[in-house]
Amino acid sequence: MLQLNYKSGVPICDQIVNGFIRMRALGISGGGDQLPSVRSLAVELGVNPNTIQKAYQTLEGMGVIYSVKGKGSFFSDDAESDIAVIKSVKKEFRTAVANAAELGITAAELIEIVNEVCGKGGTAND
Repeated sequence: MLQLNYKSGVPICDQIVNGFIRMRALGISGGGDQLPSVRSLAVELGVNPNTIQKAYQTLEGMGVIYSVKGKGSFFSDDAESDIAVIKSVKKEFRTAVANAAELGITAAELIEIVNEVCGKGGTAND
């Protein structure tokens, strides 16, 4: 399910949000699927329940999930949810490209990597 990297520098809450968005984008979880309870996920990940609650509130604010009082939280199954997931993935991609550029990777190298990942041929040097 979710894996946290405590050394990444990315706040735990953001990692949880991104993890659920990734699960939705990859089709691992679909509309109507229930998320773990705040308490059970906090125990599973070894984090404070307030962190999980904050992540769920963020996801709900984005339209990725919705909550039913007394029942739990569920992935949304609507266009707004899909748009939120796509926006999040684009933001993550932009951040990755900016980080790569800061490290001196050229635009041509980035395009080559994108083409490789998208199946358009090309070879990227690792």
